[in-house]
Amino acid sequence: MWQDDKPHDECGVFGVYAPGRDVARLTFFGLYALQHRGQESAGIATSDGRVTHNHKGMGLVAQIFNEDNLLPLRGHLAIGHNRYSTTGSSNLRNVQPYLIETIYGPLGVAHNGNLTNALHLRYQLLQRGVGLSSTSDTEVITQILAGPAQSWLNPANGDNGVNGRGQAVMGSVDDEPDRWLARIRALMQLIEGAYSLAILTRDAVYAVRDPLGLRPLCLGKLDGGYVVASESCALLTIGAEFVRDVKPGEIVRLNEDGVHSSIGRPPEQRALCIFEHVYFARPDSLLEGKMVHQVRQEMGRQLAREAPVEADIVVGVPDSATPHAIGFSLESGLPYTEGLTKNRYIGRTFIQPDDHLRKIGVHLKYNPLQSNLEGKRVVLIDDSVVRGNTAGPLVQLLREGGAAEVHMRVASPPVRHPCFMGVDMATYSQLIAHERSIEDIARHIGADSLAYLSLAGMQAAVHTATRSTNSHCTACFSGNYPINIPEWLFEEDREKLIFEEMWGE
Repeated sequence: MWQDDKPHDECGVFGVYAPGRDVARLTFFGLYALQHRGQESAGIATSDGRVTHNHKGMGLVAQIFNEDNLLPLRGHLAIGHNRYSTTGSSNLRNVQPYLIETIYGPLGVAHNGNLTNALHLRYQLLQRGVGLSSTSDTEVITQILAGPAQSWLNPANGDNGVNGRGQAVMGSVDDEPDRWLARIRALMQLIEGAYSLAILTRDAVYAVRDPLGLRPLCLGKLDGGYVVASESCALLTIGAEFVRDVKPGEIVRLNEDGVHSSIGRPPEQRALCIFEHVYFARPDSLLEGKMVHQVRQEMGRQLAREAPVEADIVVGVPDSATPHAIGFSLESGLPYTEGLTKNRYIGRTFIQPDDHLRKIGVHLKYNPLQSNLEGKRVVLIDDSVVRGNTAGPLVQLLREGGAAEVHMRVASPPVRHPCFMGVDMATYSQLIAHERSIEDIARHIGADSLAYLSLAGMQAAVHTATRSTNSHCTACFSGNYPINIPEWLFEEDREKLIFEEMWGE
């Protein structure tokens, strides 16, 4: 299929405890609201306290689930997952949630993010004789939770029980009143990287967020129950009330005792991925106490202050750049109008275009509104430019629609570095801004002028809109990663290196 120029959405997770409610149906609509976070596959796992049920498949939520396969998903506990693959290939064996039987009953895991020490942990599992059926780091998380925790946590047993920082992690977990809570806390000492987890056991749902808070996760209240989700838009869809964000390093348990909160690993600093504000999150979601749409408008305002231009109209790339364009218009005084219409269903087909259709590329998704563009000097606003493979065709499309000039403004800084924490941000060789100057990029895409929002300006816009001083991960813009990144992850052919590292081939 024709590829757009966006970093591909990570994943969406959902969990619910709701006695007397159809939790499978609630989870379906929660995942439907989170569809923007992953369009490759989806799954739901439920528990009634005795038996677990699971259904998952490739495709969109509405393509996978129907009345017939939702009906058997009985229970009062459920977790769900939408997936876009960042670790592990796109096939059925990597579809989440993972659901296995353990000595303490069923265990299901749904994960948003990437572990930076997954290779190290995967090798340790294989050394222990644990067979792995997928290439996803979520299975690594599941097997660590399910395995004999003492062997992971006590090097005296002859095992290399160390975390990703080379520190020994001691202690027994299976004598604790809540074995799963203790095991999750132990897991958090071992794994490094980005993770928001929804975990299903026989009688509880657990929500877990990494100590940096790289991936979002929130808590909601439902009549007679509680919900966790990657974004608050999923809560509103099912009639739940937003309560708060799950805190970095926190474990939240939902069961018959209500909501129980504990610290799994003390937070080191806050580093929510700033791309959630730029592009990933739905504009009606709440992040850091503010609706994302308002944060994006403030980015557009800041962009107008930093990069003014003589023009007639402001046009946003639909739909993700619309709030940024509105903000630019409000600050600059230039009228905002629609200049491009979007085929919102093009991403819902798995039919591959032929060579001719592939060549016309952007026309499959956008068409110009000629009556709005004719003879106009246009400011084209986009939220981000990653690979640069659609910016040029979009500029050309506006010219074909009659625009006299096209000035491109991007409401985030140049993306110069890949992400290793759950976002498919491309490799160095694929990033248009990695070795090109802004002037070179402007010539490459055919724009009359090009400007990006500065890093300081983006951070200021987020802090102004949210009224927060929280720090964020800006690694894809700045190259400053909030956690240690193993050198092999920077290599282009990472999959080959995984096998060479593990088996010496």
